[in-house]
Amino acid sequence: MSCVDAMRSPSWRALTRWGVALGLCACLAGSGCADEDAGAPRAKAGQPVAAANAPGAPGAPIPDAAREQAEAQIRAARLGAEREEAARIAASRAAAARKWGLAEAPIAAPAPPATRPALKSGPGVTRYGDLPPVVHRVPTQDRVVFLTVDDGAEKDPEFARMARELGVPFSAFVSGYLARGGWDYFRGLHEQGVAVNNHTVNHPDLRKLGYARQQQEICGEQEAAEREIGVASRLFRPPYGEFNEDTLRAAQSCGIVALPIWNQEAFPDRIEYRYDHRLKPGDIILTHFRGPGQWKGDMAQMLRRVVDTATAQGFALARLDDYL
Repeated sequence: MSCVDAMRSPSWRALTRWGVALGLCACLAGSGCADEDAGAPRAKAGQPVAAANAPGAPGAPIPDAAREQAEAQIRAARLGAEREEAARIAASRAAAARKWGLAEAPIAAPAPPATRPALKSGPGVTRYGDLPPVVHRVPTQDRVVFLTVDDGAEKDPEFARMARELGVPFSAFVSGYLARGGWDYFRGLHEQGVAVNNHTVNHPDLRKLGYARQQQEICGEQEAAEREIGVASRLFRPPYGEFNEDTLRAAQSCGIVALPIWNQEAFPDRIEYRYDHRLKPGDIILTHFRGPGQWKGDMAQMLRRVVDTATAQGFALARLDDYL
């Protein structure tokens, strides 16, 4: 049966499933129907052209009404499929929230911006000429905040699993000396969508080093990440949040585009606010790869506190690297 015959069959009116509708659409667009619609009539030997073009005749042009009906059904099927997928994701997040003991399911982040926000000097952003900007708060009106995890000492698989199952994004800032012998953990995070960013090789106070030593610390970690993960970092966080102009120059020479700092710090038992006592759009939250040896709790408890705090204040957690 040709595409045209299929469209005129009694079963056409019942074809509302996405896959079937899409197939018929492809047929219309590129498998012969379009040629039949645009080309000369295909009459059989001895058959008048008018008969070939008569409604219902095999190979006759598809009426506009039939084409519009097909397109409407495809749009409806696509919308239905999108709604089903959204409902599936929401149900999965709700189940994960119950499993991990959250007060409620985390708010889903909006789609990443088509273009990253311009990083001009202003509230939350400091620029030093044409050097990479220092960012405390991302300039966005989206009700999103960003979780960032530093250092790399504690390689907690439960934390990685919890973030994956909840669909909670975060960005890692890794110091090379803490990742040695444990790069498999960070490769696993990278595979689940976590950007593994630069936090120097040895975690020094960069203000105490000259330009050449700072460059070694930053570029050395760039090389390690590219070797172990396959991707060099775009973002760099100076240890302790401390830097000088040499730091910015060295970071730029190593391919860094921005230095995100932070406005809040998260622990298993609390959130510490630097300036305000509430989250604001674009806030960057700092925490660390640490465990019970350094904290009153573990990384899963820390993540639970961050997600519950953000959700209670009406914020979604988004991926910092999509905005910077």
